[in-house]
Amino acid sequence: MSAAGPWIRTFLCRSDNIGVLIRDPATGDCAAIDVPEAAPVLAALDETGWRLTDILVTHRHADHVEGIPEVKARTGAKVTAPAKAGDAVPDVDRTVVEGDRVSVGQLEAEVWETPGHCADHVSFVFRDAGVAFAGDTLFTLGCGRVMEAEPATLWHSLERFLALPDATEVYSGHDYVLSNARFALAADPDNAALKERMAEAERLKAQDRFLIPSTIGAEKATNPFLRAGEPTLARSVDLAPGTDAEAVFTALRAWKNRF
Repeated sequence: MSAAGPWIRTFLCRSDNIGVLIRDPATGDCAAIDVPEAAPVLAALDETGWRLTDILVTHRHADHVEGIPEVKARTGAKVTAPAKAGDAVPDVDRTVVEGDRVSVGQLEAEVWETPGHCADHVSFVFRDAGVAFAGDTLFTLGCGRVMEAEPATLWHSLERFLALPDATEVYSGHDYVLSNARFALAADPDNAALKERMAEAERLKAQDRFLIPSTIGAEKATNPFLRAGEPTLARSVDLAPGTDAEAVFTALRAWKNRF
């Protein structure tokens, strides 16, 4: 199990999903970000002694919601989910859209609609706390697969994260770090910071840990999808330096699909 700090706990679910608990130290209220499966979430609650009050759902895919019924039955936690997910998320108490705010005790998050991976995807940005939960939109050294939109839709969702402070910690929904790093190095082979992150990711993997959370600053320096405006990335997909970042991102995402 990886502990990101005294008030956030991360752990693996299924084979590569990232489970997250975030707890407000002032009130003791605690939220799970998605519930990929029940057992690891309940085990983390038992280990920490935290009291789960909320479940914040990023999107409707089964590998993010299938553990909700059991965890809600055990804890009574309130389920908040994207309104655009319809009835695909079980046991929902509240739906949210762009511009809404959610609270975990005294911690408050902005709801961002971040479509691209799927049409209903939202991210939860705890701006004052300096953390963002990006689900399957932004990964460490990568981004989600485009499934229900044009690539430009995901690019515009990713652009929003670029405006956050560099120190913002970003939590992704899966541990795809090493496979993302291999692609990133293929696209950006001379990036010294990226080589260092690859080495760090390999060290952590050997310890059964993972490079999550990342930071916005680290991603801006090493994630090829967030660097689509850089000439180096344009050249990597045989486009001229100065090509619009959206077009470079589209080409990078298509390359990653084949990689």
